[in-house]
Amino acid sequence: MSARLRPSLRLQAMSVADLAEVMAIEVAAYPFPWTQGNFVDSLQAAYLARLLRSDSGELLGYFVAMAGVDEMHLLNLTVAPSAQGQGHARHMLDALVTECRAASAGMLWLEVRRSNPRARDLYERYGFREIGLRRAYYPAGFGRREDAVVMSLSTAAGPGERPPHALD
Repeated sequence: MSARLRPSLRLQAMSVADLAEVMAIEVAAYPFPWTQGNFVDSLQAAYLARLLRSDSGELLGYFVAMAGVDEMHLLNLTVAPSAQGQGHARHMLDALVTECRAASAGMLWLEVRRSNPRARDLYERYGFREIGLRRAYYPAGFGRREDAVVMSLSTAAGPGERPPHALD
């Protein structure tokens, strides 16, 4: 499955064959990255996993989300460090909101590190609202743990409504 986001971008399903590329970005983007096993488990569980590629085939980013009853939980949204600041995260969020609506998932949930203001700002500008805190949720340096901010977004749409930042 491949969806067109704009002429220079392609969104496609992630597979195990893509994981070497995914892991290269994951370890470059995070001090505490997901393991390859986390991605394999997500794919085996049939979670929604998509890659964002340029038309030349360069991997720009990816996301993994888990469907629940009437909701979706964003587990990982990553843009390659070299491709950040170009709107790719918003494009992937638009695609995820479209997937939520197709699955009748009226809410989209996520956790984000309290110490990640760039991501928190992106989510807030997109329309997510902070609704809680998970204490000591993420691993942190020196054996410590870091809190996660829990955020949610209503993805319910009226007839024919597009995602909040859908492209023309």
